[in-house]
Amino acid sequence: MKKLLSLTLALVMVLSLGAFALADGGTEITYWSMWNEGEPQATVIAEAAEAYEAETGVHVNIEWKGRGVNELLTAALEAGEPIDIIEDDYNRIGNVYAPYTYDLTEMAEAAGYAEHSYPVLTDQVTGWAGCLNSIVEQPQVGGIFYNRDAFETAGVEELPTTWTEFLDVCAKLKDAGIAPLAQDGAYTNFTFYYHLVRYLGEDGIAELRDNGGWADNEKAVQAAQDIIDLVNAGYLVDGAPDEYPSSQNKVGTGEAAMVVCANYVTAEVDAVFGPQNWGLINYPAMDGGASADVVYVGANSLAVTSYSEHAQEAFDFIMFLVTGEYDQKMADTAGQIPADPDNTCAYLPTAVDTLKNTTAPMSWCGSLNTHPAWGDMKTLFTELFEGKYADGAAFCAAMDALY
Repeated sequence: MKKLLSLTLALVMVLSLGAFALADGGTEITYWSMWNEGEPQATVIAEAAEAYEAETGVHVNIEWKGRGVNELLTAALEAGEPIDIIEDDYNRIGNVYAPYTYDLTEMAEAAGYAEHSYPVLTDQVTGWAGCLNSIVEQPQVGGIFYNRDAFETAGVEELPTTWTEFLDVCAKLKDAGIAPLAQDGAYTNFTFYYHLVRYLGEDGIAELRDNGGWADNEKAVQAAQDIIDLVNAGYLVDGAPDEYPSSQNKVGTGEAAMVVCANYVTAEVDAVFGPQNWGLINYPAMDGGASADVVYVGANSLAVTSYSEHAQEAFDFIMFLVTGEYDQKMADTAGQIPADPDNTCAYLPTAVDTLKNTTAPMSWCGSLNTHPAWGDMKTLFTELFEGKYADGAAFCAAMDALY
């Protein structure tokens, strides 16, 4: 009985270490994933873990936490729970979790990571955390995603770079019996912000966030008027703004040609309707507006905990996952942009070059989402696309009323 109790206590002590030596002399690392078991991303991660163990002898114990991982991580990291790798949005890892993560700079330099990453993303990571505290995976890029077949049907040969050219494309699509734009209510905030940033830039929008004055800002009024004109011209698909994902799915059914979002919208539509012939347009420039070089970028990322006893093994597995064969599998299987720019994005060929060439990243809805009335703002953005305002000045007056 005493011997059994001793063995039980010993097992508890071993399990409490998180990353521990296996009976055969190998090593185990624990990875908290943001995916659910059985999802395409999870399938690739599991395959990579199995291959990594076969190659190195290091076992990767994956705990599938799902999207709610961000609700668990802070408490777990503060308590020093046995975790070696965490996975979440790269902004949260670069800001909220930074104190609990390992500085990967030296290991990344030794691995030549700079040659297998996008500077626009790694620069953001190091800017937030003060060091390279995570490795980016499954990058995202925003813009106007369109069905190439619909454009061909409508006789669109040149992609628009200005708002005037974009409206010409919309007219051709409508004349061909194809609704130009899908728009779900969940993303009206993103669409309007993308439009507004082309007029004001993020600094100009931050000024509105802090001080109001929307109705006194001619460019803000014009941005709202543009959306009203778009709606009145009949350029939104029937039902838009619709309940997510009803409207974006109309690209899959051929009812609509374009949707403004980040690239995951393409994977979501493809999962329902099969692969579409996708293209990407940078959101057009406005006459007299700000630079159109700013592009929304985002990503998930993987970090090693600061207290991991097997930081090198954990980092090596991360690199195994985000470069080479398994990064390409992730891009192909899950409809993602590869984390390694040496790999290809078959369903959206221009995405890799867009990320490689982007130097001015745009955040998700920028700083507006830090305003105390953000929830009310999102309601007004949806109402704008519903046609509830007589003109841009009326919309901007409603925005000012929130201050």
